[in-house]
Amino acid sequence: MDKVKNISIKKSNVFEAKGFNLWYGEDHALKNIDFDIVENNVTAIIGPSGCGKSTFVKSLNRMVELIPSVKMSGELLYRGNNILSKQFGVEELRTKVGMVFQKPNPFPKSIYENVVYGPKIHGIRNKKILDEIVETSLKGAAIWDEVKDRLNENAYGLSGGQQQRLCIARCLAIEPDVILMDEPTSALDPISTLKVEELVQELKETYSIVIVTHNMQQAARISDKTAFFLSGEIIEYDDTSVIFSNPTDHRTEDYITGRFG
Repeated sequence: MDKVKNISIKKSNVFEAKGFNLWYGEDHALKNIDFDIVENNVTAIIGPSGCGKSTFVKSLNRMVELIPSVKMSGELLYRGNNILSKQFGVEELRTKVGMVFQKPNPFPKSIYENVVYGPKIHGIRNKKILDEIVETSLKGAAIWDEVKDRLNENAYGLSGGQQQRLCIARCLAIEPDVILMDEPTSALDPISTLKVEELVQELKETYSIVIVTHNMQQAARISDKTAFFLSGEIIEYDDTSVIFSNPTDHRTEDYITGRFG
């Protein structure tokens, strides 16, 4: 009997930036970005303040368009479709591409109502279905056991780390394809940070994750691929192990070793 060979399955790209440029008024913030983001990976974006990391991530779900002076050119493809096209609906995009922000931002509602907010907007009213979504999402965000007996309490009563995991649960409730995280642990204590990092590792089995971080150790610990941004350009993008052990550009090495930034 022939042995079955291990077949490696090539992962698809969830996002592809092609010659992507962005301006805030006259300020050319992102310059000719060419960048593929691979599914079911954690992709870290690193670089000093003001280098374009958050701007790029907020472009991936078009939140950057909330700033009136923004202009963009080039292509941003999500699953092969250009999200900058007028035919691509923002609401549809933000259902597929969820976001977790730097500071926990729960709504001033109960824990339960925070999680069901998105599903209700999408027309789900059945209490049994909503209950299932709440339990599944809170379990997915590794916070169910901590809050299952207090679902009707105000979310503001949770600790900062719990609030951030609740925001991740709120994101999971709409069953996204991609989760964007803009420095999700920068406002958290070390124990809460570790919990979120462990959660990110679990979530990549189901979701594709893009995380902006200032923390080099965090990027090295949890990401599969790392992109180094500097002055609105991608200087280097490779497997995280390569970026941190054998970068090809001296600016990348200078940044990750703390010579600047």
